[in-house]
Amino acid sequence: MKKFIYADNAATTKLDNDAFEAMKPYLLYEYGNASQPYSFARPAKKALKEARKIIAECINAKPEEIYFTSGGTESDNWAIKGVLLHNVKKDLITSEIEHKAVLNSANFIEKLEHNVKYLRPNSKGIIDPSNLEKNITNNTGLVSIMYANNEIGSIQPIKELCNIAHQKGVLFHTDAVQAIGHIKIDVQELGIDLLSASAHKFNGPKGIGFLYIKSGIDIIPYIDGGSQENSFRGGTENVASIVGMACALKNNCDHIDENFAYIKSLEVEFLKSINGLNFIKNGGQDTLPGNISISFKGKNGESLLHRLDLKGISVSTGSACNSSTMQVSHVLRAIGLNEDYAVGTIRVSFGKENTIEEIHYIANELKKIVNG
Repeated sequence: MKKFIYADNAATTKLDNDAFEAMKPYLLYEYGNASQPYSFARPAKKALKEARKIIAECINAKPEEIYFTSGGTESDNWAIKGVLLHNVKKDLITSEIEHKAVLNSANFIEKLEHNVKYLRPNSKGIIDPSNLEKNITNNTGLVSIMYANNEIGSIQPIKELCNIAHQKGVLFHTDAVQAIGHIKIDVQELGIDLLSASAHKFNGPKGIGFLYIKSGIDIIPYIDGGSQENSFRGGTENVASIVGMACALKNNCDHIDENFAYIKSLEVEFLKSINGLNFIKNGGQDTLPGNISISFKGKNGESLLHRLDLKGISVSTGSACNSSTMQVSHVLRAIGLNEDYAVGTIRVSFGKENTIEEIHYIANELKKIVNG
């Protein structure tokens, strides 16, 4: 039987077993519509309330500040369009290394004659807070900077960025899709106004996520319809997936320190094992645990991916949303990576399911391919 090793956890993660078990009742026999008034709907209604409470506790928010969505892309779209189409201050500040959900939302509002400023990161993928400060104007309505980059793992100084935005009277949104469940996030301590999350990045089901909206923030509804989500997002709730998301997030947050340490140890061992190869690790040292973007001079990332795949190893050439293209990603361009290295980039991303034996196997096969 062909060996299979999954090392693309930044693209999606394996569904948590506890989350799957928690979902089953709402798929099989507790299938009542939570919006209905009769007794059969009560378990679903109670499950939604409990899930909202669990998720809120994981990020130190209030339950009424959690709004369920179909995932990170919808949450990003809602945060940016919902705030700026409602605000008298119309301009947006974001960065050049955001996920396409943010960049394409920014492009949309630009077509509506909103001004958008794209901040360039340094070579490690970090936004300089002083650069944000000097670009905020009296017409800036929202700053949207991702918590951690999905391609190179760089973690932003979110608290400092938030403070600068608030000093200027500007709201702050963060796309935390890649970070939540993997590093501690306290929205009150950090001062975040809006936060996007997607369950499949922290061992929950696909197609479900949430948007944290701080109480008092003015934002327009995203989907007109029924009264679900306080009339901000109409449509019958996906109760099973919401329950699974809450369970998976709680499991990850309850074990966040040990998971962080374990996955970081896998990263350290992997980098040590390929130390003899000529490569650059992107994103610097302060990156998400296990999110390893490495670039090999004179190599082709697509070729490396396919040759590893033949050995039963799944990695990425960058973001999964860019995997169908042969172009150098916008993130690698933004950090100024030399093209000789950029085209030879792969992303290896480990999760709590990976083992040290798998790490050694990937390293050995990669060395054979690069040196071959």
